[in-house]
Amino acid sequence: MKRLLYIGIAFVALSSCKKFLDQVPNDRLTEEETFNSWATGQKFLNNIYSKVPDEYGQRDGGRYASSDNYNNGGIWTGGSDEAEFLWDFVRSNFLNIGSWDASSDFVKTYWTNYYAGIRNAGIFIENAHKMQDLQPELITQYKAEARALRAIYYFQLVRIYGPVVLLGDKIIKPDENLQIPRSSIDECIEYITTELAAAAGELPTVPNSDQDYGRITKGIALAYRAQALLYAASPLFNGNTDYANLKNKDGKQLIPQTVDANKWKLAANAYKEFIATFVPGTYDLYRENDANGYSPYLSCRNVMLKDWNSEVIFSRRASLESRQYELCPRHDGQNGDIRGGTGLAATQKMVDAFFMANGQSPVTGYNADGTPIVNGASGYQLTGFTSFKAPSSDPTATARNTYNQWVDREPRFYVNITYNRSVWINTNFGKIETTLFYNGNSGKGPGKGDYSVTGYVVRKAMGTGKWNINDHKLVLIRLAEIYLSYAECLNEADYGGNLTETLKYLNLIRERAGIPQYGTGVNALPVPANQDEMREAIRKERRVELAFENSRFFDVRRWKIAEQTENGPAWGLNTDSGEPGFYDLKSFETRVFNKKHYLFPIPQVEIINDLQLVQNTGWQN
Repeated sequence: MKRLLYIGIAFVALSSCKKFLDQVPNDRLTEEETFNSWATGQKFLNNIYSKVPDEYGQRDGGRYASSDNYNNGGIWTGGSDEAEFLWDFVRSNFLNIGSWDASSDFVKTYWTNYYAGIRNAGIFIENAHKMQDLQPELITQYKAEARALRAIYYFQLVRIYGPVVLLGDKIIKPDENLQIPRSSIDECIEYITTELAAAAGELPTVPNSDQDYGRITKGIALAYRAQALLYAASPLFNGNTDYANLKNKDGKQLIPQTVDANKWKLAANAYKEFIATFVPGTYDLYRENDANGYSPYLSCRNVMLKDWNSEVIFSRRASLESRQYELCPRHDGQNGDIRGGTGLAATQKMVDAFFMANGQSPVTGYNADGTPIVNGASGYQLTGFTSFKAPSSDPTATARNTYNQWVDREPRFYVNITYNRSVWINTNFGKIETTLFYNGNSGKGPGKGDYSVTGYVVRKAMGTGKWNINDHKLVLIRLAEIYLSYAECLNEADYGGNLTETLKYLNLIRERAGIPQYGTGVNALPVPANQDEMREAIRKERRVELAFENSRFFDVRRWKIAEQTENGPAWGLNTDSGEPGFYDLKSFETRVFNKKHYLFPIPQVEIINDLQLVQNTGWQN
């Protein structure tokens, strides 16, 4: 019986029309027909690439359909303490209030989608040698790309569901009834990291040509390898006694019950090797000058906007127009190019996370009513207004009357947050002031369906032109994340022995951001005095540097702090009021997070079909 293979529309991120991998009409071919030539084999490989998540498509992320058109975009930004989507249909809103279970569509989507990619990667690896019109060295490379993608999809599954079913080189037939138990988390990580290391050995360091941007390279494979080791070392998977009863039906323990400190060293070594191999020859922190010299603001903004810059490790084409609609305020009465949906709102606690210009955290904690406890050393003021010119302002702009909470913040604050009465980033239609209070041009006023539920709008990765264009790509991994992950691993492995190296990489991020560093430079801050203080400093830096890049959702879970960060009242400003009442704190939602939420449940349909599968702790019927 001939096996029919599905060839679908595939999108691999490339930086211009000439760099797009072919998009092909849906078709069904036999295995022999598919791998008879590179023309059809390429389409099949592109379909494997299409499973790389479109993380700008989170408004409709997790949508499942019986056909192959479900959305693999995450629900990670609105599903963390960073942000909230306005619209009720967005699946992160169900997650935030605990209204989900093993039968929810998004629970099934990621499982089904990634395993489809894994299966197709195996088919490609098994058959690629049959393409006689392709040079042997390219067959080797493309097989390595598929091998790396297969491992990356397993990593995506692991960080969502925990231990999963490893299939190895086994290719599952569409109608095959699997009866396979879950592998342990250590087995999963071992498989992922081994496969990525093997694939890296046969991948190019840089793309072969402009047309190959977006394909898997050696650096992408090894970055994911290090990331998998980081997860294996983290508290969620390293000695987590909350999962003492998570065992296969034969009694096999799926998550180790004792902490292995050496896992942090293994992860640190992987990051160290990555940096030694690729920095600065292949990757480096992105830096940009303005008329006055180095500009931290432009550097931190444009690292997300300038395609294939020196910091980008992995990037892809994505639903940019959809994302920019969410980031662009409504701006009633203005030109359609700057009239968006105001739909992705930043929370007050995320706003508070950004440092002051002096490098200090503005708050040290919160009272029960959501009011912040001000860090007296920061200079942060909760009330009043000041004449202030933000780093995001046009060079010819004058100072504006600004609420003191948004005055003298670090450059990354102005990169990431649109706040009330700030000037919109696109000045082609004049200097448009965004007003987010009840009757403002982007407020909740009567009859207006698009507004910010918190009084803030996410700005990260918003282009400087009109919102409804696709002119830059989604950054999935960049060097700043590598540096922060390396610093974390060093600190966890040995604070005292690794202090100099830890500070080096933490300070490289702060120096690029234009804020004082720890223990060195102008207005230096005190070096964190012990491992706990350094851990907190690294986590704060990571929260700010990687804001709205789909890191926070998984970070608070792997650190096992989500019961504190994702639970209880979520705060913003009073969007039901005009000024000055608008500036008062108001809870917009009570979020629900308990121990079972650290991992997604295995989809219920899979538990029913595979009698060897055990459900994650807390999700059993």
